[in-house]
Amino acid sequence: MDDRLQRILSMDRCLPITFFIMWLCMSTTAMAEISVARVFNDHMVLQRDQPLSIWGWGTPGERLTITVHDKQFKGKVAKDGSWSVPIGGFPAGGPYVISIDGTNHIELQDVLFGEVWLCSGQSNMQYTLKMLGKDIDLLDRVDNDQIRMLSVEISGDLLPARDIKGGEWQPASKQTVPDFSATAYYFGKLLYDSLQVPVGLVNASLGATTIETWMSNQALKAFPQFAPVIAEREAIGKNITELDADLAAFRKTWDSAYYRVGPGFDGQWYDPELDDTDWATITNPNFWEYEGLDHDGAVWYRKAFDLPAGVTTDHFTLRLNQIDDYDITWVNGEQVGETFGNRNWRNYEVPVRLLRPTGNQVTVRVFDIGGLGGMHTSAFWGNPVLNGEWKYKAGLSIDPTSFPQPQIANGSLFSYPGLLYNANIAPLTRMVVKGVVWYQGESNAARAAEYGSLLPAMIRDWRHQWSTDLPFLIVQLANYGSEPRLPSQSNWAELRAAQASATRLDGVAIATAIDIGEADDIHPHNKETLGQRLGWLALDRVYDWALMARSPRWEAMHIVDGQALLSISNEGSGLHTNDKYGYIRGFQIAGEDKQFYWARAELREGQLIVASDDVPHPIAVRYAWSDNPGPLDLYNSAGLPLLPFRTDDWPLGTAGKVYDNTPHQF
Repeated sequence: MDDRLQRILSMDRCLPITFFIMWLCMSTTAMAEISVARVFNDHMVLQRDQPLSIWGWGTPGERLTITVHDKQFKGKVAKDGSWSVPIGGFPAGGPYVISIDGTNHIELQDVLFGEVWLCSGQSNMQYTLKMLGKDIDLLDRVDNDQIRMLSVEISGDLLPARDIKGGEWQPASKQTVPDFSATAYYFGKLLYDSLQVPVGLVNASLGATTIETWMSNQALKAFPQFAPVIAEREAIGKNITELDADLAAFRKTWDSAYYRVGPGFDGQWYDPELDDTDWATITNPNFWEYEGLDHDGAVWYRKAFDLPAGVTTDHFTLRLNQIDDYDITWVNGEQVGETFGNRNWRNYEVPVRLLRPTGNQVTVRVFDIGGLGGMHTSAFWGNPVLNGEWKYKAGLSIDPTSFPQPQIANGSLFSYPGLLYNANIAPLTRMVVKGVVWYQGESNAARAAEYGSLLPAMIRDWRHQWSTDLPFLIVQLANYGSEPRLPSQSNWAELRAAQASATRLDGVAIATAIDIGEADDIHPHNKETLGQRLGWLALDRVYDWALMARSPRWEAMHIVDGQALLSISNEGSGLHTNDKYGYIRGFQIAGEDKQFYWARAELREGQLIVASDDVPHPIAVRYAWSDNPGPLDLYNSAGLPLLPFRTDDWPLGTAGKVYDNTPHQF
């Protein structure tokens, strides 16, 4: 046998070993490490006394062991790469270490078992003690590692996400409490002070949001006004990450052939030294069609701005809000961002190193694919850079009927149905919570009658998603705005009535803020009283403490000799007025002409009597029925105010007003 043949035969014998080693290396590389859902991290609180699961992701078929307080629980990664391991129930206590062992080792430190509540809604839930200007040093017993707080990092998605974007549990301290929801903190503090067990608060909230953003695709489908949005979403069948990947692939040829072309690019109109003296001017927010420009395609905008005083961070946020339809943005000749979609928000982080104290040049190439084009979000949400005069000039012109358009994720977090539920609530539905505190409604006031159907639907759906009848504690909107000179229609009053109507569902209770608001601030500062009222409701309705925690409410009315005699529940030992003269404010009364007049009210031998000389034959009474009914002074023996109400069922001002899927919605 010659040497060459001997070498070949030797190589043949080595091939199986070589392939085995290669396979082993590839298998090891492909073996994904065990990961755990982001809601599970150090310092967390898990619900006591109820069966729990911990879940995450790994390599299909991989086995893992979870150890909690010397107890072990076994699990296996499913074919889809997910795993969920039941760990039973644990009494209140801790701290414990939870270990998760698979391909890798994970330790969750300083874990407590106690009472966990989800707190959600819009800005009045989001508002922190720091935002409210509270001096943390003046607050009592802030440092308390038995109260733990998790602020969910807010994002949006078109389909239910498997995990939240982020968020870390933090023990309550003078360092952490100022940046947490004030309402949630005061609620949790009262629970801890009363129950003396650990309390976990999960805050998932975002200011200016409508209720439909917090509702699931499934719940929204039941309403005709949302059905087209959800049908389109289901037809696409992709989440935002998948659509963004499709867009990136689409742009590999589309950019150079159709999009990043035209005279603006040829002439480098983004150059800060460009001579733009022949450009027209426009005041934003605006659509260029409103200024007489009939154009589809690119319109270039330019404006000089100064760096605001006091910027100490490495980046300056350039807020351009919503633009119809696409944009590319430069600052001082450097591209700082681009976005597709007329509902999506533009918040570009500009490195401060690119900026000068004065005379910075921002250039925005706005690209319209049909219909109206421009920077369109209301000036109310603007800023000194966005609002005001810009120079503009038309660039590339297109025919929108033939221009190839990418499929994009296009929806505002503040109003687009389902986005916030999918990204921030759906991933939490596997987490065991004791109940929900809901503080939202301001953004739906113009559609208050519709809200009366949406809120109960959301509650029923969240209960379905959690597979349990979660208790819901609802905050009724505070008094806000100017006091009316005469009785009149009020969207906020109608919204409060819609909130109160949700208490017809079992396990739903309401804490009113009708007497602790501020006329000139939509974010009232007295979150402590509100948190206490919510806490008392929880103790009474959820923990069976049998407290006088519910506000008095109207139950029935009888007309006797031109006077309305009102029956009130939840009085305790009786109603009383805080006014030193016994004057009771806030009542209005009407006859058959449905014209309301201010009324006098008095407590006589425990009976609440309402009347007016202007209405000799009354048939309807309303109480606190305005955006801001002014100072109120009728309380039960526990110091809780009478809930706003109306005895009539006459058509409301918001009747028939429902969600409208307009392309330029905030």
